[in-house]
Amino acid sequence: MSDHATDPATDAFVAHRNLLFTVAYEMLGSAADAEDILQETWLRWVKVDLEQVRDQRAYLVRITTRQSLNRLRTMTRRKEAYVGPWLPEPLLTTPDVAEDVELAESVSMAMMLVLETLSPTERAVFVLREAFEISYEDIAAAVDKSPAAVRQIAYRARRHVDARRPRQVVSPHEAREVLESVRRALETRDVQSLLDVLAPDVVLVSDGGGVKQAALRPVVGADKLVRFMVGSLGKAEGTITGESTVVNGNPALVLRLGGELDGVMAVRIEDGRITGAYYVRNPEKLTRVACETPLTLR
Repeated sequence: MSDHATDPATDAFVAHRNLLFTVAYEMLGSAADAEDILQETWLRWVKVDLEQVRDQRAYLVRITTRQSLNRLRTMTRRKEAYVGPWLPEPLLTTPDVAEDVELAESVSMAMMLVLETLSPTERAVFVLREAFEISYEDIAAAVDKSPAAVRQIAYRARRHVDARRPRQVVSPHEAREVLESVRRALETRDVQSLLDVLAPDVVLVSDGGGVKQAALRPVVGADKLVRFMVGSLGKAEGTITGESTVVNGNPALVLRLGGELDGVMAVRIEDGRITGAYYVRNPEKLTRVACETPLTLR
């Protein structure tokens, strides 16, 4: 694509690349798959007669959505064979993403897991309408439904998501303070300090992908979570260290054992305490974190 920097098709694609990546990522929960979708979108885009395109942004989103829907249906089968809980691939994002409250919530680990409970079409409609404010008419063209049907799907998806999304939006400052307490507690093995920032009914979801040790089912309850985390990290050799970062538009921790990347922890916070913890250890999902190249979404 670099050989055609002045080509109108290339210019349009580059101008909307971040948006297209974010659409694909929110639909798939995988940066690797989202990048594949962008390649497929590009291959189709360069064959389009631009003189016949009324709205290049909408047309590109339509191609990306259709390819993402196809990939999402095949990913469902992959997830059914996945070892243990499946978590989205964490993305290092630039701090300015956290300042965009709506975008930060839409790509948060907690919201991405809520989106997993939608059907592929519901997920596409919700993402396009709620996160990117695409018109019902353009969404209808992308998912091969009538605008009236899309409105009904959007209504159902919104009700489903609203019933499961976090009750409150936490400021980045508050989230960083809570995560700093978690970091200190893990590094010093201070069990009580860790318990102090956990809600009694906190839920831990850990993803090792069958490669790294992880709980095969969600761990429910503060006491059980502490025993699992301290026990798991305690069995490994090396010192536990944590560093603050921004993942999926929200403050998070990168944890290392003996200097080696062990995983990424994102959290859901309500009333000043952690109600959900999401720990990704699967090495295949940590390649972007290891490269340390934060993304600017849409």
